[in-house]
Amino acid sequence: MLDDLQSRFDLRTAPGPGIRAAVTGGAEGIDAATIDRCPDLALIAVCAVGYDKVDVAHARARGIAVTNTPDVLTEDTADTAIALMFAVYRRVALYDRYVRDGRWEKEGPPPLARKLTGRRIGILGLGRIGSAIAKRCAPFAGEIAYHSRTPVPGAPYRYAADTVALAAGVDVLVVATPGGKGTAGLVDRAVLDALGPDGTLINIARGSVVDEDALVAALAEGRLGAAGLDVFAHEPHVPEALLAMENVVLLPHQGSATVETRKAMADLVIANVEAFFAGKPLLTPVG
Repeated sequence: MLDDLQSRFDLRTAPGPGIRAAVTGGAEGIDAATIDRCPDLALIAVCAVGYDKVDVAHARARGIAVTNTPDVLTEDTADTAIALMFAVYRRVALYDRYVRDGRWEKEGPPPLARKLTGRRIGILGLGRIGSAIAKRCAPFAGEIAYHSRTPVPGAPYRYAADTVALAAGVDVLVVATPGGKGTAGLVDRAVLDALGPDGTLINIARGSVVDEDALVAALAEGRLGAAGLDVFAHEPHVPEALLAMENVVLLPHQGSATVETRKAMADLVIANVEAFFAGKPLLTPVG
């Protein structure tokens, strides 16, 4: 339904006056210029948990409400993080190509993979998704640590004072923090060097959180061991260097991309829009 609406009505080409509610994806968002083209706009409904591509401050200044779709995509996104961990350590994508290319028959068994069980896992951002990832890691992790702006009350995991300290004490660093200006480039060269040549970076958050140039350089120079990436700085563009690296697993931003979850997200967007036009409280307002 949302795809059909988008195909018939696009704010980038549609006239702005008269539009009271707008629906957008997390990757597209709505900037200040587009908001200003819509003098009657009163609701921006984001079909994603992340809303960093929406100029929320400008929307609020205009009295425009913003909603997103939290909770309904938590489990699938957490599953994706776990899938990337195992795919990297057990070389799933590489082994799949090894079989398909006929190399198993021609060359014999491929190089050995690495064991994930017992690894120290660090989670950057212990919110809904970060907590769900931690729970999934508990049965096989040697230790779980995390860093958030402040310690999470009741969290049973070791708290690291900053991102560099977190990276220095783990084998796998999972990025699960929101995007936006406050976290742009948070995972920089210092963090990657602290993670080290045997470390693995997993990113299911936003590409902007990781300094992508620093990441590519760290992998190319052997200062970082491996990476599993679902998000990138300039999607859908992926740095050419990453495409040739056998120690990197790449996904096309598919963290919540299951039939069930995308339906739940669309249903929540529609419910927010219906509540708005009915004069009822919004289900999932931002802020």
